[in-house]
Amino acid sequence: MDNSAKYSQILARYWGFSGFRPIQEEIIGSVAEGRDTLALMPTGGGKSLTFQVTALAEEGICIVVTPLIALMKDQVENLLKRGIKAQAVFSGMTRGEIDVALDNCVYGDYKFLYVSPERLASQLFRERLKKMKVNLIAVDEAHCISQWGYDFRPAYLKIAEMREILPGVPVLALTATATGDVVDDIQKKLLFSSPNVIRTSFERKNLHYQVEITEDKHRRLLEITEKIPGSGIVYARNRRKTFEIAKFLSGKGISADYYHAGLGSETRSLRQNEWMKGKTRVIVATNAFGMGIDKADVRFVIHFDIPDTLESYFQEAGRAGRDGRVSFAVLFFNDSDRANADKRVPVKFPDPEMIRKVYHALGSYFQIPFGGGKGAILDFNITDFASRYGFNATHAYYSLKSLETEGYLELTDEINNPSRIHFKVGRDDLYRFQVANADFDGFIKLLLRTYSGVFSGFVPIDEEFLSRRAGTSREIVCQYLIRLGRLKIISYIPRRKSPLIIMNTERLDHNSLFISSASINSRKEHYISKLNSVYSYVNSGIRCRSVYLLGYFGEKDAARCGHCDLCRKKDESGLSRYEFDLISGNIKEAVKHGNTQPDELVGLLEFPPDKVLKVIRFLLDNSVLVQGPGNIVKWKN
Repeated sequence: MDNSAKYSQILARYWGFSGFRPIQEEIIGSVAEGRDTLALMPTGGGKSLTFQVTALAEEGICIVVTPLIALMKDQVENLLKRGIKAQAVFSGMTRGEIDVALDNCVYGDYKFLYVSPERLASQLFRERLKKMKVNLIAVDEAHCISQWGYDFRPAYLKIAEMREILPGVPVLALTATATGDVVDDIQKKLLFSSPNVIRTSFERKNLHYQVEITEDKHRRLLEITEKIPGSGIVYARNRRKTFEIAKFLSGKGISADYYHAGLGSETRSLRQNEWMKGKTRVIVATNAFGMGIDKADVRFVIHFDIPDTLESYFQEAGRAGRDGRVSFAVLFFNDSDRANADKRVPVKFPDPEMIRKVYHALGSYFQIPFGGGKGAILDFNITDFASRYGFNATHAYYSLKSLETEGYLELTDEINNPSRIHFKVGRDDLYRFQVANADFDGFIKLLLRTYSGVFSGFVPIDEEFLSRRAGTSREIVCQYLIRLGRLKIISYIPRRKSPLIIMNTERLDHNSLFISSASINSRKEHYISKLNSVYSYVNSGIRCRSVYLLGYFGEKDAARCGHCDLCRKKDESGLSRYEFDLISGNIKEAVKHGNTQPDELVGLLEFPPDKVLKVIRFLLDNSVLVQGPGNIVKWKN
């Protein structure tokens, strides 16, 4: 059987698809030849299948590095449902759990090990990695490795160190958003043996981009949601706004709910599922919502506030219309948006002294002695922490994120880990224990009847469900589990749902804690540059929205989409696209060479005067041409 037939067979057997999407098979073939490969595919383009099919076609296990714990869990669960053995190792797991998981990957014929980048540096992981037969290293969200990317994660730099342990194993890096500089940086940081980029166009022909300059965002939001049928996402800047906007929509008879990271995990899951099933029409959310969401029939994505980067905007807007039907990506903007965004810059990049204060307060909060605490995993409540030490919670948060960037600690979102058990004794020893301890016999049989795989690894359990099956209370079930744990029959890890602080280094004193002002300033300047790109997109009075976005990501010869707000305005002029672009290009050249007034332009250009006037009026209305003293016009962009 040739390789192509083998890949198609795997695709049909496990996923039920009759064929690959564009460039998927090309990526698989490149990696199968042993070539390091960077794949650029739009959101929803089927990135995970490229490494999953590749790994299933070869002997051994695939290491998948991803920063998104929720997405990691979802992918592992989906693979297990398809009969594919997969495991995950991430922040918040105990050493015992990680130990068992890695043993399974060494000895248990597993095909995929998902791992968060922060776990790569541990000695435990590195030692087990040496014993694994690895066929591929897949790096999801690969833009996180570049400090020029929009979501830099320092722990991603550890990926290259894996290559020393696994010489000859190819790397497949995947991302949906990368500028030219980031594309080069990813390959450099991952030590590609030679440049190798496979890309598909990021163009979304069914997606209609719009920018709405409006002082009354609520009114326009209502008009759009009433006009466009189907489900939608509204992105808002902060948690308070998500609640207020959802309440506003609900009050107007539109089924809406809100979502943000501050909600409990059960509430988030419930609201996400209600929206996925269509019971809730509009979900109003912070950017915590959407990663890993696979809902094909989203008809609109509205950004109530401007995003920080075009990368995040493109990815979030791209959640609309994945079924190929006409959908809308609308961005609201007014003058106060820019002022507010500019005010956030110093908050996002606190000065070194503020960062030091937060670091030392954190040590006191957890009572960590100087020189101690390395590797500690600690439940963390930022509201309580900020209140206790007199910090503004937002300032404390960004100080902690700066400490994370410097590599001192890791701050996770809330992790909802269910209770887990693992039988530490074999079946024969367990049987002898049951005979000698009749009081435990019935409960142990209940566990074995209810859950499989408890001897080979940690298995999630539900104490409430067990109590109903046993006809007793949850408290009694927990007591049995705790007692079996103390007797070393099982390992029992009670449910945990909390954000975590993970200390990557021992606690340092004031003189030993190094915070680089140069690094902070460099990141601040980079952030401002990204923000300015968003402003340029918003204020692009003539350039097609799709062409602008595609050009930002390196596609230089894209054609006008014909249906964004600017293309529609041009078409309303009655001119063909060719005529409009030709006349506006000549106007741009003409105003470069001196003091020109609008009426003079009509005489200067060799086009029918009525057509020139239409283009001039369009350019003035959209602030591409601006008039100064003496009615002189200049090209703004």
